[in-house]
Order: sequence, then C-alpha cells, then structure tokens
Amino acid sequence: MNNTKKLHLLAAIAWFLLILYLLTIPGTSLPEITWIDKYQGDKLIHITLFGVLGYLFSYPVKDHSKKFFWISVIAITGFLYGVAMEFVQKYFIPFRSFDIDDMLADGAGSLLAYWWWRKQFKKQG
Repeated sequence: MNNTKKLHLLAAIAWFLLILYLLTIPGTSLPEITWIDKYQGDKLIHITLFGVLGYLFSYPVKDHSKKFFWISVIAITGFLYGVAMEFVQKYFIPFRSFDIDDMLADGAGSLLAYWWWRKQFKKQG
C-alpha cells in the first residue's frame, strides 16, 4: 500500500473515531443549536459524517481488482455501524435517543459515498 492510501486509511480510522466520539457524547453535553432542531439539520450532519466515512474507507481500494465488491462492503458496513450506534445511544448513553431517521441518514451518507465511488470507477473503465 502506497503512502497516499495509508494516509487515507489513517484519516478514515480517525474519522471513524470522531464519529464514535460525537455519537457517544451524553445528550446534556450537546450544544443547543436551534436551526438544527428546527430544520432537522442533524440528518444532514449524519449524512455528511457517514458519507465522508465511506469515501475515506473506499479510497484505498480504488485500484483493487475487486473494488466494486469492496465499496459495497464498505457502504453496508457503514450503514450497520450507524444502526449499531443508535442502539448504543438508546441503551448506554445518557440523554441520547434511538432515532430511525438518523439510521436512514447514516445509510444515505454511506450510499452517497458508494454511488460517488461507483461513478468514479466506471469513468476509469
């Protein structure tokens, strides 16, 4: 693996840990930002978090012979990570809740990363 791929993998792991941190902050420690609540902005945040996660983890497989398989695995794993984190929030994190819409937003972000990479791979031929 070349240095660029290693750097992307390291960034993906760091992003994964950032998501883990953000999704496990107790609800009382979260800042109140009125526009997020008013416009469901947290869904956009979830889409972004999981889209970037999928992008970063998919970059190292761009030259792999089974890249389409691997980006599918990464997208599915990203979605399952989002589902698991909702259960973690429900059962283990004080003042956080279980939200199916957050799961769907996580899946949408994972799907966007998958779609983007699939489009890039088809351009490569």
